Amino acid sequence: MFIYLCYDICVVVMEKKNYDVIMNQIISDLQKDEKIPALLLHTCCAPCSSQTIARLSDYFHITVLYYNPNIEPFEEYQKRKEEQIRFLKEYKSKYLISFLDCDWENEKFIDLSCGLEKEKEGGVRCHKCYYLRLEKTARMAKEKNFDYFTTSLTISPYKDSQVLNRIGEVLEKEYGVHYLYSDFKKQNGYKKSIEFSKQYHLYRQDYCGCKFSKEEREKTRNLVS
Repeated sequence: MFIYLCYDICVVVMEKKNYDVIMNQIISDLQKDEKIPALLLHTCCAPCSSQTIARLSDYFHITVLYYNPNIEPFEEYQKRKEEQIRFLKEYKSKYLISFLDCDWENEKFIDLSCGLEKEKEGGVRCHKCYYLRLEKTARMAKEKNFDYFTTSLTISPYKDSQVLNRIGEVLEKEYGVHYLYSDFKKQNGYKKSIEFSKQYHLYRQDYCGCKFSKEEREKTRNLVS
């Protein structure tokens, strides 16, 4: 059992679940209805969104939400956003995919990182960052009457899908909007996202996004060299 506190919410991971199977069952159930549900999809970058959108775009009216206060510097944030927009324009999907932009709000990530500067990547600081971005997605999904919300973050082999989905479950109950459980790295999802990146010539960053992950990446480079 894994327990941690995140924004005064206790997130408990009792046992590992196969969220890819759960998502497939949700989609299968939705196909029995003639209505195409509206999905607010949080994305962090074009490469991670590519295979995620490919998996979902036949079953949902997707709006991509680009909300990433963690990404630094601002030039990097802008570059990733522009690549996200370019991919959406070039990708041919069954239904039109919309884009919803947000303010950078970097100060919110700085605030949540206070006292956690020495945390290793993938630890409590990252979990709080997951919550920050997913909470914004859930709130906007509620305000704008979406049927579902989810995130492309689970496609990354460096992100804990169990924690991400547990946060989604907590927010689903808080905001009353369905959370689409996922583990997009399953079925070679991450590998396929790399193939999409080559096909669309997408910019692939070499660090997660925040200054801490960038510093860790630079230390690794120095050790290798």
